Amino acid sequence: MPRTEMMLRRQEVLADFGDLALRSNDLDEVLNEACRQVGEALGTGRAKILEIERGGECLLVRAGIGWDPGIVGRMRLPMEERSSETFAIRAGEPVISQDIGKETRFEVPGFMKEEGVVALVNVPVFLPGGRAFGLLQVDSTEPREFDEDDARFLRTYATILGPVIDRLRMHRELRSTEERFRLTVESALDYAIFLSDPEDRITDWLPGAQAVFGWTAEEAVGQPAGITFTPEDREARQDQEEIETARREGHAPNVRWHLRKDGRRVFIEGSTRALREADGTLRGFLKIGQDVTERRRKDELLRESEERLRQFGEASSDLLWVRNAETLDFEYLSPAFEAIYGAGREDFLGRGAQERWLALILPDDRDRARDALERLRGGERATIEFRIIRPSDGELRWIENTDFPMPDGDGRVRRLAGIAQDVTEEKASAARLEVLVAELQHRGRNILGVIASVASRTLGDGAAVDTFQARLQALSRAQGLLSQSGSDTVEVGALVRAELAAHVDSHPPRVEIAGPRVRLTSAQVQNFALALHELTTNAVKYGALRGGAGRLTVSWATGRDAKGHRRLSLTWAETGVDIPPEAATRRGYGRELIEKALAYALRARTEYVLGADGVRCRIDLPLT
Repeated sequence: MPRTEMMLRRQEVLADFGDLALRSNDLDEVLNEACRQVGEALGTGRAKILEIERGGECLLVRAGIGWDPGIVGRMRLPMEERSSETFAIRAGEPVISQDIGKETRFEVPGFMKEEGVVALVNVPVFLPGGRAFGLLQVDSTEPREFDEDDARFLRTYATILGPVIDRLRMHRELRSTEERFRLTVESALDYAIFLSDPEDRITDWLPGAQAVFGWTAEEAVGQPAGITFTPEDREARQDQEEIETARREGHAPNVRWHLRKDGRRVFIEGSTRALREADGTLRGFLKIGQDVTERRRKDELLRESEERLRQFGEASSDLLWVRNAETLDFEYLSPAFEAIYGAGREDFLGRGAQERWLALILPDDRDRARDALERLRGGERATIEFRIIRPSDGELRWIENTDFPMPDGDGRVRRLAGIAQDVTEEKASAARLEVLVAELQHRGRNILGVIASVASRTLGDGAAVDTFQARLQALSRAQGLLSQSGSDTVEVGALVRAELAAHVDSHPPRVEIAGPRVRLTSAQVQNFALALHELTTNAVKYGALRGGAGRLTVSWATGRDAKGHRRLSLTWAETGVDIPPEAATRRGYGRELIEKALAYALRARTEYVLGADGVRCRIDLPLT
């Protein structure tokens, strides 16, 4: 091709590229078209653009024409290699190689040799400010004497290409920024964001504003921004004062109740900012506010709750306390602390108070107090008693602590809390009561003995008297067990064994007794003992304990009913008994006691069955 024609053709290529650069915002399209144009202009049909990436560590084949698809967009060349590409970028000048087989300045990458490249010409591409972007290179698979004219053409092309790349990069980043802004604004539905003009009429109403205030964009645009203010604030000109403050100072706080389209009120925390041109001309206002109505409601409820707790703590004679779970220092002590502990509250709040508190506790009780706090830290509840020496008067006082952990929303124990009572008087009262109970039980036994004696003398030696006396003795045995326990409870097994021991040998071979340790209260013991007495005497007269032929099993267990309450279930089972005819039809006081009196007095459920070979009785009653 004649030189003049070649020059004109290359000028057309540059003009065509200029047109493309003006109308296209797609960087990949521009780079690939650039490769096509220079490849055709230099007559090889093969060209590529390499981009420096990853902090200058490698070159990416960003665009290309005439190359295998697996190379463009994927092939990367390390910058430290002695390739023609890295050589050209570091030199900052065009590089011409008419025969790469004779090249000593650099090494040709393997993928180019595989493609049959034998000659090349390239120029570095710089962005405005001299920043290196990469390389524009034309390759030939046939011998080619690239010359300075070729290099100048590529250099001119690269000079145009650099600013175009920079512009499209900025355009892409701007579009990305705008998209991120759009997504952020559209997803922030608890933020009301809108714009108004210098007269404060709404010009842009974003999705968050619609979600918070209820008006659609069609309804809101053109309206004064004051429509979101409450009637009383508009009457007080608060909407106008806010705008004037923003106009004068650049911004104004907007923290107040606002009005929704449906008439409901929302509390907004936000601000209004003035928007100005570069010359200071006011363009309008940007209003951003978060709907914190629910948070404000919860804060008010929390403040009310804290105030009620404070009032309760101030009025309570019990001590309310809160500790930091990590340091164990007290964070709150109600006024009752001073009366109970005999020391000033201020001396026990803050750092180091834990040791001062432990110093008040008797040494024998300190480990128990420490262990309770450790259990609280682990999430357990604890109720403990310990003794202190009250500094104000030197008295020994008993303290009962009911403690519980206070976890946060994630379940981590952040604070410990509790209620403390001075139970010194209760301890003394309990001790006095034990003495009185023992005395009362002693007197009760004496009275029952007197009753038995009087009944014996009055009624003579008949069968009725024997029965009456035996029953009184059963009650006396129950009272004796109450006295032995030192409390107002008796163990079921003790009752059963005592009643059997009163009528049969101490270790009868055909009697089996089995069950866990379960205690009945004094209110339950009397009737339960009578029921056992009736079952025992019946077994002696007619059943398993008559003549040694039968077998008796007395067993009991505990369980819970549908409401979770503890219950005792006792089974009296006789086997191997020949029931006399008179016993099969007999229905005396004992059975009446079991089936009716227990149900009335103990809220028990009973089952009494006289089978072919003996009695089977089941008594089920609640445990208190």
